[in-house]
Amino acid sequence: MTAHKTRRLPAAIGALGLVLAGALVGLGPGTSVASSHREAPLIAADPAVDNTDVYAFVSPERPDYVSFIANFQPFSEPNGGPNFYPFATDAVYMVNVDSDGDAKADAIFRWTFKNIDKRGGNTFLYNNGPVTSIDDENLLFRQTYTLESSFNGEPFKTRITDAPVAPSRVGLKSMPDYNALRQQAVKQLNGGWNIFAGQADDPFFLDLRVFDLLYGGDLSETGQDTVAGYNVNTIALQVPFKDVALKGDAKRNPVIGVWSTTERNRVRVSGASSGVTGDRVQVSRLGNPLVNEVVVPANLKDAFNSIKPDQDAKVQAVVNRVTDPELARLIELLYGVKAPATPRNDLVEIFLTGITTKANGPIQADLNSQLNNMDVNPQKFVPSEQLRLNLGIAPAAQPNRLGVLAQDLQGFPNGRRLTDDVVDIEIQAVVGAAQSGQLVQALAAGDKVDANDNQFGDTFPYLALPNVGAVNKGGGTSGAAAAGGAPAAPGGAPAGADPSGSPAAAAPGDTGDLTNVAAVTTGGVGILAVLAALGFFLWFKRRRPRAALVPDSGSSD
Repeated sequence: MTAHKTRRLPAAIGALGLVLAGALVGLGPGTSVASSHREAPLIAADPAVDNTDVYAFVSPERPDYVSFIANFQPFSEPNGGPNFYPFATDAVYMVNVDSDGDAKADAIFRWTFKNIDKRGGNTFLYNNGPVTSIDDENLLFRQTYTLESSFNGEPFKTRITDAPVAPSRVGLKSMPDYNALRQQAVKQLNGGWNIFAGQADDPFFLDLRVFDLLYGGDLSETGQDTVAGYNVNTIALQVPFKDVALKGDAKRNPVIGVWSTTERNRVRVSGASSGVTGDRVQVSRLGNPLVNEVVVPANLKDAFNSIKPDQDAKVQAVVNRVTDPELARLIELLYGVKAPATPRNDLVEIFLTGITTKANGPIQADLNSQLNNMDVNPQKFVPSEQLRLNLGIAPAAQPNRLGVLAQDLQGFPNGRRLTDDVVDIEIQAVVGAAQSGQLVQALAAGDKVDANDNQFGDTFPYLALPNVGAVNKGGGTSGAAAAGGAPAAPGGAPAGADPSGSPAAAAPGDTGDLTNVAAVTTGGVGILAVLAALGFFLWFKRRRPRAALVPDSGSSD
């Protein structure tokens, strides 16, 4: 970590940083379901453009390159056909980079998608045979995209058109070698850029029962990866430092800020032809994880998704909520861990300004604030919520999941790697670990989900292949029996059933044979019901007037 020549922050901006005390960032109970999965009312109804997570890190296999990953379409269940999970064709997906600290994008990378749908009126199938290549004729629905870039406010330049999207992973029969499809979707462009768009395993890992009054009030509700088995849609980009560093010089100006956005047409007409217009509005935004979910109140969540970072400091209602983080007080109430004194200047540095000695905060280090860049004008620096990364810190040989808290300076909150345990890191931060330099031992075990359920790759695009097979294994956990049903066993499973949802093995002399008979009978009733419905349809069709079944040849439909 290289210290730069000290420049004092102007008094007005310094005072603003103290007042904000972690504005738009913090940890408090919320209603979301993961890092940024379904975090606001409007975006919850529009999953195709719902940005779940953003990652930014120095590429381990290309040390002069930075990799950006943005994920969308939360909780994509692998069996969710027949349409599965396409990118939106009437939206724009963007990764934004601020290199001079004015909270405005100096580099913008922009993706737009289009469909190639050959199903027509012939079939409901996504593919009508095994798919062995990304352009296999058996793949009836596919997508391509255009990638454009703009630097320092210049007009957008097209980098590639009709680049292939890796399809949703239908299953082993349909796509016997999905890794081959993944590799065919990875493209290298002029300038050394690597690009990828397609489906992947959701890399976020955590136990979301934190919202049940912080893991059940006694840390008993931990150890279950809430998003295991689900997929996401991914856009990934790898570019040289010079393309994103201020003045192209990553040695003098190593710190960048990153966030992603999605924009939709201002007016959307159901059933109209797809396409992106120039009249668009921002509908999703994400930098640091767990911001909109757990700090912003419900009546401001949609607004946060719509604003630019340079407006963050003006949202006084949110500023007022986070000067005294709710989660710290909840932890004190439940576990007796005293909440740190407010205002929380440490959270200002971690999330709002980046970590620097120039901010006179409790964390004395020149780590990841754009104020550490030699060519930044401190008079124009604007505190804002961004994921900040110091490009000058080389990847760790053995990354620590707790990142900077464990002295691994390439980890979160200095950027974000796929392996960073952001939930445990942020809980530790909110109870004061960054102030003391020591983990708070009462919560050191965290949520006991310390790694992703699938292993990441060591080369671009790094993410694990999409999952196959159902997330739902057939077991209900409602905790109560339906009227007339068997009483519930502990954990919510019906009495006599395995909590996993599989029927318990019958003991000798048990009623296991009766259970089997009941299952067969139920199946028979189902078949009879289908036959009865079919017979009724044929009878009804025969009795209806023929004119009602045959379209009028003069109809405009």
